[in-house]
Amino acid sequence: MATVTYHIVEHDGGWAYRVGDVYSETFRSRDLAVKAAERAAREQRVAGETTGITWEDKDGHWRDEVAEGGDRPETNVDE
Repeated sequence: MATVTYHIVEHDGGWAYRVGDVYSETFRSRDLAVKAAERAAREQRVAGETTGITWEDKDGHWRDEVAEGGDRPETNVDE
């Protein structure tokens, strides 16, 4: 099973959480960024419906896949 880690970082004059190379919006305080990351991590663990998705890879190619609704990653917040 995959694990997704939300990292709390200083960003753009405030605080944000980062997953991979992607940053959240900027928050005024570190505490607000931690709370937002914890909320996002909880929501990512919630099972959903199996559905088709289309996404663009790093090379600009569009991909079609089936996202299994019960295939949720483990998540954690690295403060």
